[in-house]
Amino acid sequence: MRVQSLVALLALGVVTAALPGCGSSDPARPSAAPVADTGSPAGPTVTPTAGPSARTGLGAAQPSASPFRAGNPSGGAAVPAEARAVDTSRPTRTVGTGTAASCTSEAVVRAVAAGGIITFDCGPTPVTIRMKATAKVVNSHGPRIVLDGGGKVTLSGGGKRRILYLNTCDQAQGWTTSHCQNQDHPQLTVQNLTFAEGDSTGDRTEGGGGGAIFVRGGRFKVVNSRFVDNRCDRTGPDLGGAALRVLSQYENKPVYVVNSTFTGGLCANGAATSSIGVSWTVLNSVFRDNRAVGTGANPARAGTAGGGSGGAIYCDGNEFTVRIAGTIIEGNRASEGGGAIFFVSNNRTGTLRIEDSTLRRNPSQGFETNGFPGIFFLGARPPTLVAATLR
Repeated sequence: MRVQSLVALLALGVVTAALPGCGSSDPARPSAAPVADTGSPAGPTVTPTAGPSARTGLGAAQPSASPFRAGNPSGGAAVPAEARAVDTSRPTRTVGTGTAASCTSEAVVRAVAAGGIITFDCGPTPVTIRMKATAKVVNSHGPRIVLDGGGKVTLSGGGKRRILYLNTCDQAQGWTTSHCQNQDHPQLTVQNLTFAEGDSTGDRTEGGGGGAIFVRGGRFKVVNSRFVDNRCDRTGPDLGGAALRVLSQYENKPVYVVNSTFTGGLCANGAATSSIGVSWTVLNSVFRDNRAVGTGANPARAGTAGGGSGGAIYCDGNEFTVRIAGTIIEGNRASEGGGAIFFVSNNRTGTLRIEDSTLRRNPSQGFETNGFPGIFFLGARPPTLVAATLR
């Protein structure tokens, strides 16, 4: 670890005396990936009940009867207009023709490639669509792509593949500007959906990660959705995001995560969400029982493959902000640092603010910042806590 990093760690009172460095978190090293809409915090338990049970079938939807519940119902954080669900009363296209059998993987892939506002008509009961291929956004289609499952649709990767992909810098999906790392489109929104058993293991494109959804570029928003038992590679110093991996958002505008739940994620780092140089606003959501299982931190200690930080949330890069409000983060675990949150701003400009939220029982098995249980933090100043409980 470089001298200046050690001084910063000691100033924050880090628990472990000999902490590993943070890879791209070393101010003298570049980030591992390019950096460049849109209560009571201890509320009742929200347990996802639909989705991963329907593991059979060859791409057609399978019935999956259960109520849809997402997020923290006791979260009282105000939701700004640009973070709210998109009106899908006049869809551009619909997946399905009224039956479960008509809701197929192929239909989802075609709809996402075509873009626009996409809804589902799969019959009266909840269904699970097991994806036979990753649905990929075509960058010239849109500029807005919205997937709305109406609270009755689960998209499952079947433990075999990533579910959804957007990358403005992927030539295969088309370049639409000369500055793919900083453009305002496509704008991808997922709402009222469950993403289950997505798995990007072995796919190291753009650094890997994003078991359920990978996004680079444009804008990205998640509303009233669930992420259940998603996976990405178990090793890697800066690889992460069992549910979400996000890079290069337009003008560093935030990713909104609203009224959503992340459970059972497993990855080297960021077992729910992971990003580099990306700002986040997380409102009225739940992160529970996610695990960062890598070993060796970042950069990887000698003899290790690296990883193990950010049991729920992993954020790295330079100038970015994270705001968490009305949210419960509990029962997550990191084999290295930040059982709940790993936050490293390389140039010490980033800020973390936690409001009206509860973080509890998020063990960091290697290191964390003294006085902030479950958090490892390097930034402009210590995390700001407003009516927040950490224990």
